Amino acid sequence: MKISFLKTTIIPLITAIIVGILFTLPIGLGNFTNIAATLLTILSSFIIYGKDAFKSLGLFNFKDQKRDFFTYAPLLAIALFAFYAFVLVPGVTLITGQAIDYSEFEVFEGNLPACAVMLIFIWVSAAFGEEIIWKGFFMRHFVRFFGDGTLALVINIILFGALFGYVHAYQGITGQIVAAIIGMILGFIFYKRKYNLWFNIAVHGFFDTIAVLCMYYGFL
Repeated sequence: MKISFLKTTIIPLITAIIVGILFTLPIGLGNFTNIAATLLTILSSFIIYGKDAFKSLGLFNFKDQKRDFFTYAPLLAIALFAFYAFVLVPGVTLITGQAIDYSEFEVFEGNLPACAVMLIFIWVSAAFGEEIIWKGFFMRHFVRFFGDGTLALVINIILFGALFGYVHAYQGITGQIVAAIIGMILGFIFYKRKYNLWFNIAVHGFFDTIAVLCMYYGFL
């Protein structure tokens, strides 16, 4: 399918600028910033690719992904969270001398209704939203512009991992660095899974589900 310069270049650049504004300027969306950015990137994908919009984001036929989504992805999420909790967080904290700021999550300790709502929200906003924004839209467009050679791939993963860390500024410098590293790992998984976004969504979602359980029991 031949796509015009407007669609391949101008629209993605405009989308990137608007997403940047959403995440940097205090426009009052709060926790719904991710959702607004997600809807924008999906809309842009429809403008560019039409009926192939979801496929362009890496959302291939879910029926073919169910086994990986519900088996391998949760196991990988458990391993990734163990690495996060027992290696990454202590290691980065030692380097920066600052603990991650988890104060925003204190309200969830022992609060089952709040955790239930939070669980739904993170699957929509973080698992689906962040993966669609940073992997499905921006990483995929980076590949379309620059290919996926070794250098381009490294820049792609580092760049969007760093941006993923940036949007976690509320967790302090340690939280930003840790989130950036997790974002890079998720970017590498996205590449290794041949840009299949369903698998990334599952890993991210189950990772955050474990985090919510930790919030509930006061481990964060």
